[in-house]
Amino acid sequence: MDWPFLTRTAGELLCGVPLTLRLAGTALCIGFLLAASIAALAQSRHAPLRWSARIYVGLFQGTPLLVQIFIIYYGFGQVEFLRASILWPFLAQAYWCAILALSLNTSAYGAEIIRGAIAAVPRNEVEAARAMGMSGFLLQRRIIWPQALRHGLANYGNEANLLLKATSLASVITLMDVTGIAYRLVAKTYRSEEIFTIAGMIYLCLAFVIAVCVHMLERYLRPGGRV
Repeated sequence: MDWPFLTRTAGELLCGVPLTLRLAGTALCIGFLLAASIAALAQSRHAPLRWSARIYVGLFQGTPLLVQIFIIYYGFGQVEFLRASILWPFLAQAYWCAILALSLNTSAYGAEIIRGAIAAVPRNEVEAARAMGMSGFLLQRRIIWPQALRHGLANYGNEANLLLKATSLASVITLMDVTGIAYRLVAKTYRSEEIFTIAGMIYLCLAFVIAVCVHMLERYLRPGGRV
């Protein structure tokens, strides 16, 4: 086994970890805000708002993420009014195109997680809070959201892990994340087995860290878990 080559390769691949984490972290934060908004629309009393949320979720869940990246990166440049808008300085960059695609995609899955978590809150507790005079934001803040967070945290942790691995698709639009660097090294050395094995181990370690953090947070939020 060529240990010097493996060590050198691991060092080069680790240089792509910051970009991978920035892509995943930024997309997760933006996606969560979008997901919360879409979940709120899905529970609206107005049918057009509910249907718009369902169409959004169906659109991004029903099409491959790779296709969405290609449409945003290559397709938006063909739209004249976008090239003339203030958004073009961002859409012309591969980094922001990847962030947009990842955020939109994860928000569709996140919206369903949030909607399911809210639906899991016992209705009798909500009715009891309303009987005590709680309503609107106070009801959401004290009763619904704390319990929904506990119900949906594990599933959202899984989505964060999936998003981390999905960032590897950003390499197809020239971003040098872990996978992008791996492709470059393979093109230079033709030693794909060793290079992609190390890349896979890096993603495995990052996913393990996320899983541990989610587990610790879930345990902290569990009643009695702080003791």
